[in-house]
Amino acid sequence: MTAPTTPIRVLFVCTGNSARSQMAEAILRHQGSSIFDVASAGTEPKGVNPLTVRILAEVGIDISDARSKAISGFLGQEFDYVITVCDQARESCPVFPGARESIHWGFDDPAAAEGSEMERLAVFRRVLNEISLRLKPFAEVALRQHGHAAGASSLKRDGERA
Repeated sequence: MTAPTTPIRVLFVCTGNSARSQMAEAILRHQGSSIFDVASAGTEPKGVNPLTVRILAEVGIDISDARSKAISGFLGQEFDYVITVCDQARESCPVFPGARESIHWGFDDPAAAEGSEMERLAVFRRVLNEISLRLKPFAEVALRQHGHAAGASSLKRDGERA
């Protein structure tokens, strides 16, 4: 069986598009290479949090040129999956009629973390790890559902650089 050539389209939605949705977009783009067409957006974009950029750089993913995007810029586009990563975005996310599936994953907002920079970085690392752990089985299932014969072997392994 030949693998489909159409990428699996995924949109991650958060309130500010500053941390959680940016992390999810970056990780899936890194792991899924060209198999996934990934974007992220916010219901109220606030700019990418510098700690998001820093924490992703620690795992070898450069998003220094990333920017927060408004959900309104994606209306009318078709996605296979629309995934909200915070409860507030779930409440205010518009419906994407063309989405194959709408999914909600609630993660703590690392941008709301208080304390020293080291304490805040620890929260960013924890949330990044939680998102990474959720993305791996999601990607494997999505690959199978979309007929990608290579399945999980198409994904980059942990520690593999882009």
